[in-house]
Amino acid sequence: MNDFSVKQCPDGKYRWIYEVNLFSNPTVMIDVIKVMSISVVITWAFVQLIILFADGFDLESFKTISFVFLIMIAVFAVLTIISYLIYAAIMGGRYIVMFEMDEYGIVHKQMPRQMKKAQAIGVLGALAGLATGNLGAAGAGVLAASRSSMVSSFQSVKRLIGNRRFNRIKVNATFNKNRVYVEDDAFMWVYEFIRSRCPNAKAKLK
Repeated sequence: MNDFSVKQCPDGKYRWIYEVNLFSNPTVMIDVIKVMSISVVITWAFVQLIILFADGFDLESFKTISFVFLIMIAVFAVLTIISYLIYAAIMGGRYIVMFEMDEYGIVHKQMPRQMKKAQAIGVLGALAGLATGNLGAAGAGVLAASRSSMVSSFQSVKRLIGNRRFNRIKVNATFNKNRVYVEDDAFMWVYEFIRSRCPNAKAKLK
């Protein structure tokens, strides 16, 4: 693994940095739109159920409410895209994330917005034991400064979907949907590592 972007650290965990281009890689935006659309659909179903139990089924009412919610979905989709583009611009067009992986699971850690990829890779080198002293301390500091994280236990994973085109692996559990990004050089290695340790998952590779 020494020649790969994935590095094994002294604690036995594998770590790597990935920079998602928020403009050329649409996967983040698609996920956001899906979440918003699902929320609207759930609200539509809830409203329809309330009307059904209160007044019984009425076809015209059903059609009218459905039409209103279809318009809402379209409006929310447009607003979501605009909001996403503003967010991407604020982030400088990039989303830098560090991944930690061992035999039992994987952690997705968002790096601070002001950090550049070169700095993050330097920290990764320190964590992998490639440097000592202040860089090692910097590595620990970055791990502590990561703004948010998501943890996936391999035992809980139900669906594993690899997409080589966008360098993304969906690691989905019942209440946890993680997104793992990997450089081309290590994509298949990481995909197979995760797949072989998820006994309850249905795996698919695109």
